[in-house]
Amino acid sequence: MDATTAPHIIPPEMPQYGEENHIFELMQAMLEQLLIHQPKEPISFMIEHLQRNNDHGNVAIQTSEQQSPHQGQLNSKTVSPCGFRSQQALPEDQDDFQHAVHPAASGAPGGRRLHPEVMLKAPDTVLIERNLGKRIDPQTGEIYHTTFDWPSDPDVQNRLVEPAGISELETAQKLLDYHRNIIRILPSYPKILKTISADQPCVDVFYQALTYVQSNHRTNAPFTPRVLLCGPQGSGKSLQAALLAQKYGLVNVCCGQLLKETVADKSSFGELIEPFFEKKVTVPDSIIIKVLVQRLEKQDCVQKGWVLHGFPRDLDQAQMLKKVGFSPNRVFFLNVPLDSIIERLTLRRTDPVTGERFHLMYKPPPTMEIQARLLQNPKDSEEQIKLEMDLFYRNSAELEQFYRQAIILNGDQDPYTVFEYIESGIINPLPTKVS
Repeated sequence: MDATTAPHIIPPEMPQYGEENHIFELMQAMLEQLLIHQPKEPISFMIEHLQRNNDHGNVAIQTSEQQSPHQGQLNSKTVSPCGFRSQQALPEDQDDFQHAVHPAASGAPGGRRLHPEVMLKAPDTVLIERNLGKRIDPQTGEIYHTTFDWPSDPDVQNRLVEPAGISELETAQKLLDYHRNIIRILPSYPKILKTISADQPCVDVFYQALTYVQSNHRTNAPFTPRVLLCGPQGSGKSLQAALLAQKYGLVNVCCGQLLKETVADKSSFGELIEPFFEKKVTVPDSIIIKVLVQRLEKQDCVQKGWVLHGFPRDLDQAQMLKKVGFSPNRVFFLNVPLDSIIERLTLRRTDPVTGERFHLMYKPPPTMEIQARLLQNPKDSEEQIKLEMDLFYRNSAELEQFYRQAIILNGDQDPYTVFEYIESGIINPLPTKVS
């Protein structure tokens, strides 16, 4: 940032760097740890915190005494590699319980934030039944159940023993303690608590918990949308970009329109582009990217965010956009069948007198006189549209692979329905994709 300028100009790289490297979340986590531990040497503490691997948070699974049969095996063999941490032991009083659920909340040394919190819940009658059937192999420590998980080996069956403290009365007492304490603990986690019914097969419980854990949850970090709309000609990119710009104040950057404006401004870039327009040939990517960079570097794009459409059209252009430092953080592909595209485009007409645009099906001209003088753009012929569609879908597979977090939408529906899907994809965090 240039300290000699007033007001200070935010470099376009700064928001993107902060978002990609989770700088806001890092500072938030560091501040939390400072408040929790209150170290005598805060600078040394922060340096040590930054040197640790803080990329992965913990997940607390909060259970009552016995939420699912063979729970120990599920946690140790299946859940732990995914970052789960089981909280099965039920402390006697509320302070110890709070310490067990969230050590950082009670100022415990080495405490770490837990996000998210998963609570397994089942009726007490089910829990008592499960607990009564629990058996332990004294040689291996493996837990079995008389109903749900009985061993096939007769030798193992013969040496199984009933663990202490699982009688109906003892289990009921532990459940009573649990219910008395849990109502005072749960308000500590109003935004990160997920309750899952444990009265179902343990595999179903596990995958519900895993899906929740892999979902990215909203943070307090500032978010500046950098939206890319991809789709064939006639898929509705221009309309969706206009709706986003109107509602969220984003800068609407249409590549084709930007080139026309550059030529009209008689700028140095415009003089380079004009000969290509006159010859009706494609403008080279090297010139297009310079014009785009010049526009995206402006402060309105940096501060408000932007919605880009019309570029990139292929993998080379996408790589070029990334190389100059302008990577979108939301990418949408609008898929529309060829028949719908032909219907949308071949019926478009323009009034040469007024310049007004019409559509013979959706927006017909008001009089026969106007209809008689309407003209069709040569680009809207069926043959030209088929060529453009074929070119787009030949390149779209590579683009979708390049933008792995892209959201693919059905663009062949009401435009405001499409807008709602796009809006949801921008407002909500992107889901985690498992490779």
